[in-house]
Amino acid sequence: MNKSKASLALALGTAVAISAVAVPAQAASKEKCYGVALAGQNDCAAGPGTSCAGTSKTDYQANAWKLVPAGTCTDMKSETSSTGFGQLKAF
Repeated sequence: MNKSKASLALALGTAVAISAVAVPAQAASKEKCYGVALAGQNDCAAGPGTSCAGTSKTDYQANAWKLVPAGTCTDMKSETSSTGFGQLKAF
């Protein structure tokens, strides 16, 4: 293998390793927040009759979640929650 191919392989390997590390760190700064998504704007898992992202049927659906910045969920408006705010678990 010549030097340019070796350098390219090393650079590509480094880029892949860095991107693999960055994803978990980004995901850790988010949390699932139930009851805050508008109809069709949930991120995933919206309960019976739905499959995944964008399938919630109503605004503020109690079993549909949206990824939000960590620590902000329970401050977000939810018209269906008993507290009036998003919840960290389906309700």
